[in-house]
Order: sequence, then C-alpha cells, then structure tokens
Amino acid sequence: MRRDPRQKTTIVANGGACRADRTTPIEVAMPIVRILLVLLALASPALAQDGARDAAAAREAAQAFRVYVEGVMKTGGRPDLTRPEVAALLDRVFDLDALDALPPAQGSDLPWLLDWMEAANAVNKLFTRYGSKPGPQPDLAAIQRNMTEYEDQYAVAMNFLIRGQAREAVSVKMFWAGLAPEQRTRIREEGLAGARNSSAEFILSAVCSAIMGSGKPDNARLVLAAIRDTREVWASYFLPQHRSHILEQLADYTKRVPDETARADLAAFAAALQAVN
Repeated sequence: MRRDPRQKTTIVANGGACRADRTTPIEVAMPIVRILLVLLALASPALAQDGARDAAAAREAAQAFRVYVEGVMKTGGRPDLTRPEVAALLDRVFDLDALDALPPAQGSDLPWLLDWMEAANAVNKLFTRYGSKPGPQPDLAAIQRNMTEYEDQYAVAMNFLIRGQAREAVSVKMFWAGLAPEQRTRIREEGLAGARNSSAEFILSAVCSAIMGSGKPDNARLVLAAIRDTREVWASYFLPQHRSHILEQLADYTKRVPDETARADLAAFAAALQAVN
C-alpha cells in the first residue's frame, strides 16, 4: 500500500496575505486555457456513485492545478485560489459531495481511493508549500505565508482529507480481512502498520493545525468537526500506542481551545479513543 508523506509541520498562521504579482498576466494565459478545457472535459454527468470516475476527475483536476501553479511560479506571482476556474479545480479535487454520495466502503475501493487521496494531498502540498526554497528542511516562512493567505482553502482540503482518509481506513481493514492467511505477508503487514502510523500522525497534525494555526474559528470548527464525525473509524484503526499518545496531546490541546463547539468536538474524539483503550 503506497502512502504519500504527510505534512507534519504545523505553522501558527499570523500576518497578512501578500499581494500577488499581476504584471505579466499573459504568461498565465495558457495554463488558464488548459484549466478551462479540463473543466469542460469533466463537465459530463458522472455515473451515480462512481468512485473510480470521481477519483479520475480529481486526478485530472489536480494535474491542471499543477500546470496553473507552475505557470504562476514562472511569472513570480502568487496563485489566486479564488479565481473561478481555479476554485472549480479545487472543488473537483476536494469533492466532499461526491465522496458522501458513494455507497458504503468496500475493500475493492482501495485502488481508486488511494489515487484520489494522492491527488488531494498533491494539491494541498502545491499551495501550502508554494514558493518554498529548496532544501532538506521545510521553508517555514513560505509555509506560514501560505497558511495565512490560503487558510480557507486549507481548511476545506483538511475537511475532505480527514473524511476521505477515514473511508480509506475502512477499506484498508476490509481489504485485509478479505486476504487469506497465506496472503498476509510480512511486506503487507508492514504496509498496514505504516498506513496506520501515518494516519495517526496526520490526524494529530490536523488537530494541532486547527487549534494553533487557524486564525478563523469557522475553519477550526470545520476541521475538528471532520475529526469528530470520523472518530469511531480512527479509534478502531489507530494502534494502541498511537491512541495513548494522541490522548496525551489532546489533554494539552483542549486547554488552548476557546471555542466551545471545537472543544466539544475534541472531547468527543478523546472519548472515542478512551473507549477503545
């Protein structure tokens, strides 16, 4: 089972968004044309509850978004994620309505679910790491600027990724349960353990970013509500040591949450973890 590395650096977003450079709009024209063509190709009605097709649409939109971002980078400007055709691409990638419309998860969903989450992670990384200087360590200044300027889009992405990866976790467990004993090889066991470990890291990072990095209460509530809604999945999917570690962290994080709704969501998540422990 392949897994994309999860973004583990949590940035406390502060400061204002910086103005995008609009001095050379013609150089961005070709990526915009490509976006419009992709959107046209994706505009045909999708088959009802067709996860594989939704995932393919997300991959196409993610590729078009990459072309747009690379085009903007060449001009020295900043991506405008509110531009209608760009926002439409993000909507295609982080399509929660399509995800929610799918029938209950199956183990056979895993290939296209992995593709969809991979596309979503790639897009999230493109705008949260935009402008980062090359190097072995994350460019914290660039990430902080992006987390401030694109906070709304980041919250939407996290809401989708939390729910999408919860469905992926259910499919992983069903896939594993369907394997014959001789098919449960050491490599597959290690892959399953790695996936569970990555998911725990991702959820803890999501909690931390919602509490420490969100300048807008609505965004924090959106992310924490996603964790609340998927808490039973995570409680049964995390390994015991991960549940214990997350519970320790939650005890500290809860003290820092001024919003009553967000605090209640964290409490519900903690209660689900405790019930399994």
